[in-house]
Amino acid sequence: MTAAEKTDQSIPTDYEIAQSAETSHIADVVEPFGLLRDDLQLFGEHKAKVKLEAIERIREERTADGKLVLVTGMTPTPLGEGKTVTTVGLGQAFNQIDKNALVAIREPSLGPVFGVKGGAAGGGYSQVLPMEDINLHFTGDLHALTSAHNLIATMLDNHIKHGNELDIAVNWVNWPRAIDMNDRVLRETVIGLGGDVTGVPRQDGFILTAASELMAVLCLADGIDDLKERIARIIVAYDDDGDPITADDIGATGPAAILLKDALKPNVVQTIEGTPAFVHGGPFANIAHGTNSLIADEVAAHLSDYLITEAGFGSDLGAEKFMNIVCRFGEMEPDAVTLVASVRALKYHGQEMWPPDLDELEAEDVDAVEKGFENLDAHVSNLQQFGVPVVVALNRFPDDSDAEVDAVIDHCENELEVRVAESTVFSDGGEGGIDLAENLVDAAESESTFEPLYDVDASIKSKIETVATEIYGADGVEYHSDAEDDIERLTNLGFDEVPICMSKTFHSLSDDASQKGAPEGWTLEVNEIYPSAGAGFLVVLTADVLTLPGLPAEPAAAEMDLHSDGSVSGLF
Repeated sequence: MTAAEKTDQSIPTDYEIAQSAETSHIADVVEPFGLLRDDLQLFGEHKAKVKLEAIERIREERTADGKLVLVTGMTPTPLGEGKTVTTVGLGQAFNQIDKNALVAIREPSLGPVFGVKGGAAGGGYSQVLPMEDINLHFTGDLHALTSAHNLIATMLDNHIKHGNELDIAVNWVNWPRAIDMNDRVLRETVIGLGGDVTGVPRQDGFILTAASELMAVLCLADGIDDLKERIARIIVAYDDDGDPITADDIGATGPAAILLKDALKPNVVQTIEGTPAFVHGGPFANIAHGTNSLIADEVAAHLSDYLITEAGFGSDLGAEKFMNIVCRFGEMEPDAVTLVASVRALKYHGQEMWPPDLDELEAEDVDAVEKGFENLDAHVSNLQQFGVPVVVALNRFPDDSDAEVDAVIDHCENELEVRVAESTVFSDGGEGGIDLAENLVDAAESESTFEPLYDVDASIKSKIETVATEIYGADGVEYHSDAEDDIERLTNLGFDEVPICMSKTFHSLSDDASQKGAPEGWTLEVNEIYPSAGAGFLVVLTADVLTLPGLPAEPAAAEMDLHSDGSVSGLF
């Protein structure tokens, strides 16, 4: 029975599917791929970290990398388009067609888990297990990152309190606190109140742990030495003369690295069908570079013929940063990319009313699907600019009609002239992704002329304007507030020859979340630019992107519960 023939009621919940799945010891799962039990730091029977000495051995023994398949998506909707489900399902599908494949995805953040999204590790018959652990504390990586980030903040304020020998400008501290929870009241705070014993009063705030530069550092480091070098050069403040103060200047490099010692090791779990999956790191693509750790990608690529990895949000964010930032730092190239689309997302972008009526998306509406093609087309065009073969993955939902699905497939094949395949991995597991996997094998074996979109030695403005006009579809860029001063200062400090990491809404190709489809006749607004020196890129803040989200009116947490038998409900 295919997804088109099933109803929502006939498919068990993700939790029921996860609980009924037969899992193997994680050592047995990874052994066929070349990882031994002694290579693992076990967290029970079904979770493990790969030891750093094992990674060094793999680097020495296996110099060839498997084909790299990147999964990205069209502009997401509040309903979700199934990008992670597709990634996990593809890993299963590749192995079903006897292609040795591994999966690499990001770790969920507690903020979105308890906020809007709920669980974030796939779903249906294409999920990674143990789902509850992965969505909650897992192996403690997010907690370690939060502690390391706040240790740096504490040492910074302690230095200011005890003499401030570095002449740190109290109003020029650039290192807020971090929390792995959506708590909007902490965005802007005042600290040090209560008299001299409490510290020096100043304005401060919190960011989500996933938005911390330490998250980016962890996900880009290739080992302990590189991790320490990256931490050392993080800019936490400026002195009275405008010179940078680094984490190393306040003595925070060593202790922060100690807290991240185990978090640096990639986590490995399994999918429902027993495909090994690396789940490591969690930077968001709207405020960071949006992919799992490079060290996980490297290990998985050495151990497999195909690595299926995912970039966050739409291609304008996650895929752009993967191509322009991650591939540069990781010295790798994608062999194929699959763009996840859905009928309901196309209808969402094809509706003329604002806000779109989500209930209307359930009814058949081929006209709305066709009006939404402009968003799909823009994302396909974005990806083709990088010279990588593109395959559209149509993630089919039970309510999608044959007419709607046929319209999408016909458009991709005859108008866009790209490969396209229907995917039902949510309801059918790997079997539902075989057609997609076969198309991706063909694409990965075809000619690729991968090139990043810009040269790193181009000016800061040139790089920003290239992404704005060629990826977002903007007519140009306006620099507000102190952005012009930021560019001049950063150029003088030598930060002009690094990639840029755009911080933009994920709800639209533009910087206005209300604009659907492929907006035209607009200008990108840049408010601030600051160095993420440890990560090695500049962060460009546009419009009103928040680095600490808040909970919605009806948070996912309100529907969650723990039962007397230890089972949970509502988490996913």
